[in-house]
Amino acid sequence: MFTTAWTASPQLPAEGFTPNWSREGFWRQSLRQIVRVTAGGPRLRVQLSNAYGTSPLRIAGATVARTAAGAAVQPGTLRRLTFAGADAVGIPARAHVVSDPAELALEAGESMTVTLHLDAVTGPATFHAQAFATGYRGPGDRLADLTGEGFDEATESWYFLSAVEVDAGRADAVALLGDSVTDGFGSTPGADRRWSDALAERTGRPVLNAGIGGNLLLNDSAWYGEKAVHRLGRDVLDHPGVDTLVVLLGLNDIGFSETDEQPTYRPAPVVESDELIDGYRELIGQARARGLRVIGSTLLPLGGSDHWGEHAAKVSHEVNEWIRGSGEWDAVVDLNRALADPADPDRLHPAYDFGDHLHPNDAGYAVMAEVLAGQL
Repeated sequence: MFTTAWTASPQLPAEGFTPNWSREGFWRQSLRQIVRVTAGGPRLRVQLSNAYGTSPLRIAGATVARTAAGAAVQPGTLRRLTFAGADAVGIPARAHVVSDPAELALEAGESMTVTLHLDAVTGPATFHAQAFATGYRGPGDRLADLTGEGFDEATESWYFLSAVEVDAGRADAVALLGDSVTDGFGSTPGADRRWSDALAERTGRPVLNAGIGGNLLLNDSAWYGEKAVHRLGRDVLDHPGVDTLVVLLGLNDIGFSETDEQPTYRPAPVVESDELIDGYRELIGQARARGLRVIGSTLLPLGGSDHWGEHAAKVSHEVNEWIRGSGEWDAVVDLNRALADPADPDRLHPAYDFGDHLHPNDAGYAVMAEVLAGQL
């Protein structure tokens, strides 16, 4: 039984938060990307996405291996991926493909390396902007490169790679649907200290990270992905093995109207609590229709951040009271109270604040995982 053990939600090619290769795409290059799976098993499958491509994407070849250090892979673990028995595959525009199973045994928490050879012009690339992990590219066909020395450029985004499924013999994965807090902003890059990583370590369950930095519950954005009520199916419900959905969304819907520092989202709509509640109800309905248990999380404190203001204060308080008391979720995690500063409950506790008064640090993410683990 295959279950999804790692995900990165696809995004439209964009400049994003940091320099990336999504707009320029790839040609006669190899792309090497490293991910950490949250479930183990003897075999795996890889999902590749062309969700935002406007023409077919050709994958000339692909390999998987256990990760060594940097772009290097462990000798003896390299496996070639096939797609319906073929080494190469074409992915139609706005579609995705899942590889055939590859015999590569992995343990939960182990890192694996996926290498793609892109011999034809890809055009702008479907990607995930904020990986908080390093990927690599190099010229030509480097599928069998063990040392990684031929990969001479680095990136902090993921491209085309949208999921890894492991033959884990279980179907109890937890999916975290969210924005930059779920994506891992504020955690130590390269250290796997996101909320999702901490939860997988604490519970031993597979965890899907369906966060996108800047994402909104109710509106689409050029940089920040499709609105959550639209992307839930693709990014969570269509993945095998998921039985629980956790929703932590709404801070950007509330906060973008308070700041002038969102270059792709101006003017931002002024959103009221009843609109957000309708959005939450839509997520609950979609997930329950697929048999998932749905857990709601209160919004984190945002006082003192660039998302804070009189309207944000009002709406965040109203939304959190509804999440706590509505009875419409299967369970609730009160992350707002867990991470609040006792001296000023509208602010993150200084021990958990990354520094922008909006995102947790590694310690804050660990607390979030601990609180949620108690409801699983």
